[in-house]
Formats: sequence, C-alpha cells, structure tokens
Amino acid sequence: MSPSQLAHRQTRQTIVRLLSSMASAKEISQYLKRFSQLDAKRFAVVKVGGAVLRDDLEALTSSLSFLQEVGLTPIVLHGAGPQLDTELSAAGIEKHTVNGLRVTTPEALAIVRRVFQSANLELVEALQRNGARATSITGGVFEADYLDRDTYGLVGEVNKVNLAPIEASLRAGSIPVIASLGETAGGQILNVNADFAANELVCELQPYKIIFLTGTGGLLDENGKLIDSINLSTEYEQLMAQPWIHGGMRVKIEQIKDLLDKLPMESSVSITRPADLAKELFTHKGSGTLVRRGERVLTATSWAELDLVRMKQLIESSFGRELVPDYFEKTTLLRCYVSENYRAAMILTDEAQGVYLDKFAVLDEAQGEGLGRAVWNVMREQTPQMFWRSRSGNPVNHFYYAQSDGCYKLGQWKVFWFGAPDFDAIRGYVDHCAARPPSLRG
Repeated sequence: MSPSQLAHRQTRQTIVRLLSSMASAKEISQYLKRFSQLDAKRFAVVKVGGAVLRDDLEALTSSLSFLQEVGLTPIVLHGAGPQLDTELSAAGIEKHTVNGLRVTTPEALAIVRRVFQSANLELVEALQRNGARATSITGGVFEADYLDRDTYGLVGEVNKVNLAPIEASLRAGSIPVIASLGETAGGQILNVNADFAANELVCELQPYKIIFLTGTGGLLDENGKLIDSINLSTEYEQLMAQPWIHGGMRVKIEQIKDLLDKLPMESSVSITRPADLAKELFTHKGSGTLVRRGERVLTATSWAELDLVRMKQLIESSFGRELVPDYFEKTTLLRCYVSENYRAAMILTDEAQGVYLDKFAVLDEAQGEGLGRAVWNVMREQTPQMFWRSRSGNPVNHFYYAQSDGCYKLGQWKVFWFGAPDFDAIRGYVDHCAARPPSLRG
C-alpha cells in the first residue's frame, strides 16, 4: 500500500469514527437510505473553489472517496481562481475585472485553459491515488455564447448543458470532475465563471444536494459564529435586513435563494469544509450552513384551525408512541406553530404558572433540515416566557440546553425554562411538571 493510500485509509477510518461518535447508527442509515434511493445524477453537485484545491486537497479527496465508498457518486465542478492569478501574474498579464468577472484576452485564455486542465487532472489523479474512480471532464459540458465580447473578451455565458459526458461517467461508477470551461457551437473555448457554471449545471440536474466547499466552513453571523441553518421561507427577509449582511455574503445568500427557487422543494444547499462533508451529509446536527427553501410556519389558536388527523400522525410518528385518546379534547390550546406540510409543530398551553410547551414534534424525515429550529424561532418571537419538561434521554436536550435559561433534574424528567421572573416561578414550573399526567401511551 502506497503512503497516499495509507493516509487516505486512515482518514477514512477517522471519518467513520467521527460519524459514529456524532450520530446514531439510525441517523447515518437514514441518510444513506434517503440518498441511495435517488437517481445517481440527482444525489449531489459539489462546487469546489480553487483555494480548496490548493489548500485542502487531501481532505477533499478523502471526503469524496468516502462518498463513493458508501455507494454515492457526487458530481464535482471546480474553479481555479488563485492558481490562475498566479500563472497570469507570472506571464506578466495584469488581472482586470469588470462587474466581478475576469476580462479574458486571447493571451490569457491560453493560460486559463492550461490552468483549468492542470487543476482538473490534479484532483482526478489525487482521487485515483486514493482508490476512487474519477473521470476528467474539461470540455463538452457547457455550450456558451460570448457574454459581451467588447467588455469581457473571451468570457462565456452558458446557454446549454450537455449531460452526456457526466452520465457516461456515472454509469461507469466514476466521479465526474468538471472544469468550468465553455465552448461556442463553433468550438471556441470560453472562460466561464465557476459559480455561474455551477448554477446552470444544478438547474439542469435538479439535484437533492448542492454543496459549496469553502475554507470558512459555512456562513458566519456578526460575531463570527457559524449559522447552522437558514429556512428561507421564514428567515430570508429578516436575515437580509441585518446590517452585517453585506458584500459577498449578501450576494451569496441572494444567489442561493435564486437557485433554490428553481429546484424541487426537497433540494438544499450546504456550505461546509471538505473535512466536514460527511458530517454535514449524514448527521442531523451537520457541520456547516444548511440552506433550504423551507416551509411557512402557520400559527393557530384553536384546534378547529388545524387538521387534527395530520397533527396526531405527526406527534405519534415523532415520538414513536400513541397519544391518549382524548388528548385534543382535554388540552386547552394557547397556540400551535406548525409547518405548512405538518412536518414540525409546537403545542403551547396556558397554565397557572405560565406558558407551557406541551409538544415539540419533528418528523424523522425533516430532522437535519433546520425545520424544527425555524418553528422554534417563530414561536420565540411571540413567547417571552415558557417552561417545559423532557425525558432525560431525549436527544433533543442538547438543543433545549442552548435555548433555555435553566434546567432542573426531576427524576426521569428535565425541566427547562426561559424568561422566569423569579425563583418562585421556577418552583411552580417544577411542581407543575411533577404533577402533569402523561399524554402519550407507553
């Protein structure tokens, strides 16, 4: 075994161990089953920037090889911006951009083509050294016209995507590695912006996952903290109104929204580091930023406003237990927050001690999408005080710890709260939770 194969094997074993420690076997198998049921070309498009190729090639090849090893074949499209900057500078060609696009002269195009082919082969050969099957595709995918020859030179705008080379690679069980070079109907090579090429490829393939691999590992908030999920249906307008959303980040979010608007509801965008790709794909918690179109969150103040058959199915499926027969008759609803497709819901009641969270239910298929958090966020905007209980072994407790002001252990229960006015209120929360009868059988 060569040193590179040994390093790859060790990295792969590390990925498996990390996954095992971060998620249950049920969680991992759930995602594997979901992905493996897709048509091969609908699994994922992975966009790799040139900086990742330059700085993180080993982690990239290990993660892509791991996907192939578990029976999933991603479609990879790469850029080569930093490499191109270096080569053009060495050739004495000054970089000139207009509206963020690189002006490409005939002299520059020869270097563009060489650099992209070199970067493409470097990734393909690295994958092959690590035991993966990969195919170099540096042409024949993107048919393009001149974007504006007078302004940009030999820069193309994609007008057609030819999937034949990609499909041939997938049929052979090989990872297609695509360079973002276009060509006119007459055969003229054109420089195509990698992000624009990725968008056209995604619109043609309609994949389940679109993955942007970056050095930052996701989108960051104003404090430099990772934003783990964005539900565009409920969060887009509020997010775009934030003063710290500007420049490249603003453009990126707008581009992602425009892209997801053209894709099926189940499609999503993940932004993560190469080393964290498996965790982002195969665990509910993920590792990066997950962006979905999401579902609107509806608010009801009476049971009559809700489809109780679907609500019952949601609760029982989420908890794996049956509701007591008279649950809806005996529970006086204060507010219910439910996603429009009844995949996540919160039921709040008004007790003498304050607002009580009686049920927080999220379907297995919706876990990892950020849908539960989206429902929680809508609730939180309207609820300054709340308490609830959760069984000690509930895997959601780590989320509750982060969202609550405090927790009290009560036998098999943990009592959580936020917004409590004083210690007497907390004592009341605990007493209520201790006396509250169960509403689920078993």
